[in-house]
Amino acid sequence: MTARGADWNPETYSRFRDLRLRPALDLLGRVGDLPDGAALDLGCGNGAAGPALAHRYRPGRRLIGLDASPNMLDAAGAKGCYDDLIPADVTEWRADTPLALIFSNAALQWLPDHAGLFPRLAGYLAPGGTLAVQMPRQYGAPSHRFLRDFAADMFPDRFPLADRVAPVAPPVDYHRMLSPLGQVDVWETDYVQRLAPSDNGHPVRRFTEATAMRPYLDRMNGDEIAAFLSRYDKALEAAYPVEADGSVLFPFRRLFFTLTV
Repeated sequence: MTARGADWNPETYSRFRDLRLRPALDLLGRVGDLPDGAALDLGCGNGAAGPALAHRYRPGRRLIGLDASPNMLDAAGAKGCYDDLIPADVTEWRADTPLALIFSNAALQWLPDHAGLFPRLAGYLAPGGTLAVQMPRQYGAPSHRFLRDFAADMFPDRFPLADRVAPVAPPVDYHRMLSPLGQVDVWETDYVQRLAPSDNGHPVRRFTEATAMRPYLDRMNGDEIAAFLSRYDKALEAAYPVEADGSVLFPFRRLFFTLTV
């Protein structure tokens, strides 16, 4: 993971491990033949995609994990899937040798300047290598819009409206950005996720608190957090009504692309 602030909690992030893993498997299924070289799991987090990557690419090639979070790297190392783990910020990292695959699942949405980032990453690939990326594109969904709106309304000094920029662009923008660099495939998928009943807050809140909510809570104190979560839960109840069995259906949009150079 690459978000700024307090270190990530692997247990909280893993609460919805199956829902978070499925997009990684869908992305991996679109990666074709690769040249010689290592495979890099960029923003590997707790290593959720590590077993699938290892099953496909080891022992024939080295599998490397890279993440800025010490907690997440510890959890990734415990899985035993990686030949090497690199503690680094993606914005500062530079590849030493050409890579066959740079694979990134739900990490690079935290970084700005995709027009500069993705061509730089593509430059680290060996000829015939692939950059494979998945990023959530939930900016306009109630789950994420409420976070922005309520934070700006309750704490305008900390969350000014001028800071609002969608972290992930529409698919056509990435196709135009990347097509001069090689063969590009860009697509989106809307996953209708069933979230189990929760005794501690709305199920959608339980999903977002490990990821999208973190930059907001990091800038609040205890009393402020309680008030914010109470308002957020009430709004989520209207946007994502509870089904008869207590579960919630939570549509979640994700953007994917592969670039082969």
